[in-house]
Amino acid sequence: MPGIDEVLAEAMGIPGVLGASLVDASSGLALGTAGQGPQGDHEAAAADTTEVVLAVTRNHSFTGGAAVDGSSLEDVIVTVGGGFHLMRMVRTEFDSQVYLYVWLDREQGNLAVARHRLRGLSELLVLA
Repeated sequence: MPGIDEVLAEAMGIPGVLGASLVDASSGLALGTAGQGPQGDHEAAAADTTEVVLAVTRNHSFTGGAAVDGSSLEDVIVTVGGGFHLMRMVRTEFDSQVYLYVWLDREQGNLAVARHRLRGLSELLVLA
């Protein structure tokens, strides 16, 4: 079973991915990074995307009132002029919200392919 570095290396192989990270939504900190971060800063991207993930998880319109534990919320996608920001929730054996984050170039990336590959990587990731 692959760990953080292996999963991030695989994520970098997804067509159009500019950068990838594993983020702890409890703290907003990147647990691992690969490639480039938006504006050249993985830590700022981790903090910013955590704000988005937490806003979605706290909003009953998106979660249907269910607790978000990584099983009900799957992806959060933000589209911008030059690309896509994709956050995929990861199930853990401990009480934490962790997600894989990839930043894709709009011209080179394919959002459907990225979602499919990130789903597979999130299932392989071993977090103990």
